[in-house]
Amino acid sequence: MIEVKNVHKSFGKNEILKGVDLKVEKGDVVVILGPSGSGKTTLLRCINFLEMADQGELLFKGESYHFQHASKKDILNIRKRTAFVFQNYNLFSNKTALENVTEGLIIARKVSKNKAVEIAKECLNKVGLADKYDSYPSQLSGGQQQRVGIARAIAVNPDVILFDEPTSALDPELIGEVLSVMKLLAKEGTTMIVVTHEMSFAEDVASKVVFMDGGVVVEEGTPKEIFCNPKMDRTKQFLRRIIRNYDYSI
Repeated sequence: MIEVKNVHKSFGKNEILKGVDLKVEKGDVVVILGPSGSGKTTLLRCINFLEMADQGELLFKGESYHFQHASKKDILNIRKRTAFVFQNYNLFSNKTALENVTEGLIIARKVSKNKAVEIAKECLNKVGLADKYDSYPSQLSGGQQQRVGIARAIAVNPDVILFDEPTSALDPELIGEVLSVMKLLAKEGTTMIVVTHEMSFAEDVASKVVFMDGGVVVEEGTPKEIFCNPKMDRTKQFLRRIIRNYDYSI
């Protein structure tokens, strides 16, 4: 459904992405792992045109877009078919949970207010926030705010949801409630690309794991292939550092 080819992105003289390829099929949960600075988030943001890649091609449901030549119309079309869940929630502080979800539907999608409210309530119910419609972000925990962010994403019925380290800003005891919602979406067949350090989520839910380092894809495969039988020394080294008791012998 989605494929990116030869994606390059630099900030000044700092080359972040050095020719990245990624393919995602409908219903896939692709988890991208890697150390800080490996280019994971930049790749995700380029797919949604939150960053403009310097080079490369995006294939989306049979249509081809060149990153450096995409028109405003092209970008709008892609954003209408994708949703982004941010690391730091990106909620409007002056709007309730319900209003945060309805805003994009009403303004960007031209959905009627009554219909938008109906959709928003359904989505907030799905993420376990049926009692928080009228709560402002300041009245919600970090986990609840992130679940509002997920509700906002699923409300627009996207072809794919992009998650940028959705639990990294949360206290440890709140991570589980967000991952539970994401596991539910995966079970329902939602196509997702997830940048995360949550190894248990990757092992349990991912259909494909991609390991990035230094702006390139080092290795990719099923969770079993990556976690139990990685081929590249750099992948093994990374796993030994982040997974307690990981004993793969390099």
